[in-house]
Amino acid sequence: MLGYRHGFHAGHWSDVFKHAILVQLLRALLRKDKPFFVLDTHAGAGLYDLDSPQARKTGQWREGIGRLWGQTGLSPALADYLAQVQSFNGDKLGRYPGSPRLIRQLMRQQDRLALTELHPGEFPHLKQEFAADSQVMVHRRDGYEALKALLPPPIRRGLVLIDPAYEGGGEFDRLVEGLSVIHRRWPQAAVAVWYPILERGPSARFLSRVAKLQVGEALCAELGLHPYDSVLGINGCGMMLVNPPWQLDAALEPLLPELLERLRSGARGTIRLEWLTCNR
Repeated sequence: MLGYRHGFHAGHWSDVFKHAILVQLLRALLRKDKPFFVLDTHAGAGLYDLDSPQARKTGQWREGIGRLWGQTGLSPALADYLAQVQSFNGDKLGRYPGSPRLIRQLMRQQDRLALTELHPGEFPHLKQEFAADSQVMVHRRDGYEALKALLPPPIRRGLVLIDPAYEGGGEFDRLVEGLSVIHRRWPQAAVAVWYPILERGPSARFLSRVAKLQVGEALCAELGLHPYDSVLGINGCGMMLVNPPWQLDAALEPLLPELLERLRSGARGTIRLEWLTCNR
């Protein structure tokens, strides 16, 4: 199924959560001079126009980046994320960078990025976005197949970001298999998996399976803006992090409650930061 188009959802509060954590992951990789490689398996279009018909139809960015825009007194971590978004805009918020653009923004000359996208409507935009960039490889292929085709990379440090659309059944099964593939082919990689929480059962079972995989240390970060038994749609989301950089948990500990406070709209909300497995 290839019906999902992120242009309808770009800048939503789940994007803010995901990308604020992504910036912290990249900052951790940047602490060392050695180069890093990032594989973004479900890259999307790269950059999104918040005045497009898709974005205007849903207006979801108003619940996310729209609530942060222009705010002051942010923590250094959240201010860092917002600064990355601001760099694609003037005084007025009009564009939202997806993960490919945020990653590329923070890369150095020695770092490399591989992007895969299968959707026929998204891939041309992604290809054009990085057409003249020698540090970025863009592939039209299935993201899970790319784990076998593109790993291990020549550069041994790095990150795999997996952010699928969760359009049909079986996505969590594919994720578990994908994590096993990464562990076999590139065991030292950090891995970040974004997942939605519509109701608690599916993601809870996924996290339980990850804890039993023995693919490395696993850290779970979650943000819930609505009760998990609500019928509103996406009630929360999470990032499951395998082999996260040193002290990432310490960086996320103040970030999650700040995100909850600034993004919620009256709901009580919940956060979670928990090691599923840890040998540190």
